[in-house]
Amino acid sequence: MTLDIIKEEIEKANSIVVLAHENPDGDAIGSILATYILLKEMGKDVDCVTSVFPRTYSFLPHAEETIREGRDEKYDLAIALDCSEIKRLDDPNNSFEKAKVKVNIDHHIANSMFGDYNFVDPVSPACCQILTMILEYMKIDITKEIATCLLTGIITDTGGFRYEGVSSDTFEYVSQFLEKGVNLSKIYKQSMQCISRPRFEIRKLAQDRLEFLEDGKIAYTYITKEDMESFGVLQSELDGIVENGRDIEGVEVSIFLYETDKGYKASLRSNDYVNVADICLLFNGGGHIKAAGATLPYSLEEAKERIVSQTKNFLK
Repeated sequence: MTLDIIKEEIEKANSIVVLAHENPDGDAIGSILATYILLKEMGKDVDCVTSVFPRTYSFLPHAEETIREGRDEKYDLAIALDCSEIKRLDDPNNSFEKAKVKVNIDHHIANSMFGDYNFVDPVSPACCQILTMILEYMKIDITKEIATCLLTGIITDTGGFRYEGVSSDTFEYVSQFLEKGVNLSKIYKQSMQCISRPRFEIRKLAQDRLEFLEDGKIAYTYITKEDMESFGVLQSELDGIVENGRDIEGVEVSIFLYETDKGYKASLRSNDYVNVADICLLFNGGGHIKAAGATLPYSLEEAKERIVSQTKNFLK
């Protein structure tokens, strides 16, 4: 079984690098930190790499130990978490491809299976839930620190247990974390409710720009690099803006565009019937049925026109 092979490769490896997708969210951060802590406890020589670390998650244990780049030498093992394809991996030093053995653990339906060993469960609502199941399967004790990171990922990727995909297993794992002494209310407040003044201001700007298209079935807004610089906000701190549109009555698809060095990143969310992953695949992106994204290498006006035009085709 794949998990047995992965366990064997972890046990054999000495130097290990842990990575996740670019502009990491709570699930990505929770996944890499939980894995990092576990591997350190096993006595491994491990690096936890993320070129950007959102301030929202600075409360997590060992957050200060993440590094911006991997080493120049080849790692024995590289573990990619919560990432659907290698081009989305936050890997400044190309450590994943250079590693002797590559492992890919993810929950995105469009995962390209880019590892030597792949464990992908698209039914799971969070990569952190997959990791919890893996640790349970491997009979590895989950400490309070690891559980804190895993619970953060589950809470954030399920929108506080609101999204489809949440199962009885989800709550069984949460119950186990609580028995370890994990403070659920603190994690929820820190990761879902408490935001900095700059993040509040830029969310307000995006909300002021909100447009309703196609008889209110599409909600659209955007943020530019100039906006982010003006408010002192990182791309990774724009989480939640796209949800504002989806939460409005009558909206089926919420579209949020934000400027990057490669053009405009489109973040899409749907409510009932639109598969936004299919829309994003048209732009070489992907994700989940009701939460997906893609990069549009165009001006703001053209990016908006293209993504809205394609979204219209999926509406009833």
